[in-house]
Amino acid sequence: MKKRKRIIVSVTNDLATDQRVKRFCGTLHSGGYDILLTGRILPRSLPVDDRPYEIRRVKHWFNKGAMFYAEYNLRLLFFLLSERYDILHSNDLDTLPASFLASRIRKKTLIYDSHEYFTEVPELSGRKMVKKIWETIERLILPRLDHIITVSDSIAAEYRDKYGKHVETIRNVPEKTSARHSFPPSHYGLPAGKKLVILQGSGINRDRGAEEAVSSMEFVKEAVLVIAGDGDILPQLREQVIKRKLNEKVVFVPPLPYSELMHLTGLCDAGLSLDRDTNLNYRYSLPNKLFDYITAGIPVVVSPLPEVRAIVEKYKIGLIIADHSPAEIAKTINSILFKIPGPYWHENLKKASDELNWENEKQKLLDVYTGSVS
Repeated sequence: MKKRKRIIVSVTNDLATDQRVKRFCGTLHSGGYDILLTGRILPRSLPVDDRPYEIRRVKHWFNKGAMFYAEYNLRLLFFLLSERYDILHSNDLDTLPASFLASRIRKKTLIYDSHEYFTEVPELSGRKMVKKIWETIERLILPRLDHIITVSDSIAAEYRDKYGKHVETIRNVPEKTSARHSFPPSHYGLPAGKKLVILQGSGINRDRGAEEAVSSMEFVKEAVLVIAGDGDILPQLREQVIKRKLNEKVVFVPPLPYSELMHLTGLCDAGLSLDRDTNLNYRYSLPNKLFDYITAGIPVVVSPLPEVRAIVEKYKIGLIIADHSPAEIAKTINSILFKIPGPYWHENLKKASDELNWENEKQKLLDVYTGSVS
């Protein structure tokens, strides 16, 4: 019997909510590879659901900043130098130094998967020295890589232009599901008889349009905004809700397991994806939540970022805001909820869901691996 090739997949998050990594690992396991997924465990981490491959979660002394990245990569390097594997799969630039060194020392194949345009994320804005360090790491390593994956054509084009390398786009599309509702709205603290608009995500941070979405609810009647997930700006949003007396119009739902989050999303009437064009990472992004809304069968209100606009205009599954003023967002939400008949959206969303799902996308991943080990 032919021995299964072993892949070690590394990521800096806690594994519980990273659906891209889960889909990749599941597909590769089903494709005949042995998988070890290694990440972190944090004080507020959700448990990881049962998976058919090996999971390793490490508790670190540092959980943010330069000390964390140094600790993480040192630990990962020593781990990779002591383990058996055939291929390394490095997720994002923050796992790449250790993975690259180990692959060179052990003479193993390395596949790099960039989930975002890392050196252009807003967290690096105004931090010239830190940004310079990450740009140097990228500039030193990416030209030496043979297998690069990313999440959108725009990011792939940037990497091709900068480094002259082939970059494969594998989008963050979910598995096809009916997104049936397991619980009524009351289970999540939501009122009955109201239209529901959801903004979901594990990174509800600044410049994601959340502040404007909250303010817009002053102009949206008979509807409730559901903010589901976690992020740096949540404390500010809660204060904003209290200050503007929107307690009955905005509901916060804590992070949920993905299947339950999709059930909640399926209860809603529209989904928001309002990232601002304040940096190249957001400009070129193709957010997971856009595809989650499509899979759940709800129309979308989005900002005019090129990758997002292209999807919405191609399939006619929602409306694009002209600007980020609360009045404009509210006008667009009201049009989705009350002016355009539901059947129009449902037909288009079904077509989009039939095409934009992991069953159609996963062959690209298997082809990358077939090419890497041939």
